[in-house]
Amino acid sequence: MRYLRRLYDWVLHWAETPYGLPALFLLALAEASFFPIPPDILLIVLSLSLRRRAFVYASVCTAGSVIGGLLGFYIGHNFWTLGKEIILNYVDEAAIETVRRYFVEYEAWAISIAGFTPIPYKVFTISAGFFRVNLPVFVIASLLSRGARFFLIGGLIYMYGERIKTFIDRYFNLLSYLFILLLIAGFVIIKYLI
Repeated sequence: MRYLRRLYDWVLHWAETPYGLPALFLLALAEASFFPIPPDILLIVLSLSLRRRAFVYASVCTAGSVIGGLLGFYIGHNFWTLGKEIILNYVDEAAIETVRRYFVEYEAWAISIAGFTPIPYKVFTISAGFFRVNLPVFVIASLLSRGARFFLIGGLIYMYGERIKTFIDRYFNLLSYLFILLLIAGFVIIKYLI
């Protein structure tokens, strides 16, 4: 937990610099296409530091994530060998075929569920490019699901502010375990249910 606490404190540091907003955008962009760390932590910290700007931060995070999703789509569409290597860090080869079936049957829903839940979004962005998912459907589903996720976080912080920060500080270890469990659940869902 010390490592996570140091990471949390490091992320808090960005909220006190003029680079917090660009860092949030870049983290959201990278997470949607290749990077394993979700931007939610930085979004929470920045929103807590300036509650009145929580929706601005949610907007920046959404924009970065959708653009990152397009980057993932581009990687899958044009550089499948690289894209497959990224995906195989999260799932096995058999899961890629299952993802393809979900795209065929539930195109927009598959993207939306991956965009809102702890399922690694990059698996779906890269796969969507490779399987030639309809680009406007991909963009709209990404915008709605990622926006819903980040605006939910921003809205809760805007409404509850310091109470949320106190709660996070008080239950940091428990929340860290919960986050790890949700992340593992996302991987399990991809590996066994998809």
